[in-house]
Amino acid sequence: MRRQDFQFDLPDELIARTPAKERRGSRLLCLDGPSGSIEHRQFAELADLVEAGDLLVFNDTRVIPARLFGRKASGGKLEILIERVLDEHRALAHIRSSKSPKPGSEILLEDSTSVEMVARHEALFELQFPREGVLPVLERLGHMPLPPYIDRPDEASDRERYQTVYSRAAGAVAAPTAGLHFDEEMLDALRSKGVETAFVTLHVGAGTFQPVRVDDIFEHQMHSEVLNVPESVCRAVADCRARGGRVIAVGTTSVRALESAAASGELAPTVGETDIFIYPGYSFRVVDRLITNFHLPESTLLMLVSAFAGYEQTMNAYREAVREKYRFFSYGDAMLISRNPEVFGW
Repeated sequence: MRRQDFQFDLPDELIARTPAKERRGSRLLCLDGPSGSIEHRQFAELADLVEAGDLLVFNDTRVIPARLFGRKASGGKLEILIERVLDEHRALAHIRSSKSPKPGSEILLEDSTSVEMVARHEALFELQFPREGVLPVLERLGHMPLPPYIDRPDEASDRERYQTVYSRAAGAVAAPTAGLHFDEEMLDALRSKGVETAFVTLHVGAGTFQPVRVDDIFEHQMHSEVLNVPESVCRAVADCRARGGRVIAVGTTSVRALESAAASGELAPTVGETDIFIYPGYSFRVVDRLITNFHLPESTLLMLVSAFAGYEQTMNAYREAVREKYRFFSYGDAMLISRNPEVFGW
């Protein structure tokens, strides 16, 4: 399998740089994996497309305002993107500057708050924050880490819109974007219909936007992300199976969390890290349907969708979405996909 097999032409004007006026205001392309058939709907109609007894699994991670601006003690400007909060006072980060700071050097943030660069771990820098702590400093000075294809400065409104309404566990530096379409009214309507809900946590890292640089996708190494699939989710999935419902993952991060927790063959409570890479040929153990946004060409997320629905079905759906002028990426439109159980390879 070659990276180039997952390329498609995307006009720049189809990249969504701002969210829809309302969370539920996006379009929804429904793809039936087994047949490849496509239906064009509105996301607000989701309650009509699921059944009582189905289980929606959400990722409740919360995006932290992970981008900081500052300068070295020598005066050189730099930009910090937190990758992972290690503890109350330490974090791993990417740093962009003319020259990388050395261990022991001081970094002064926009209000002169002092941060120390403690050590370098390959591409990441370990930073020591003051007594105030990492998260309070980020809340006070940080900017929302919008994806690189949203080529504008973050705005005050992004603090709310680049965040799901059910976010709880702070730690992500990118949003689980399929969840951005849900508002409280829609969640209430789904529950009233008899649709069950459950919540995993996967702290999305900045690596989610890293391109696949190798031609042979088998050589690609995924970044590692913090994961928590609690016992309550395992019970909810078992109960869903027992009543004949479908497990519907909201977002590729929910898929990766559930499938990581079922790596042994059975879904089990899991706390730790995952670097699972799902591509065509993968046999899904847990997820029956998937709600997801449209992803970057040649990305690991597009490869996951191709594994779920089938390669030809997925690439055809993307060509159809371009023709129909769907909005792409984090602030864009969504897909509802039924898994193709016949797909075990190309």
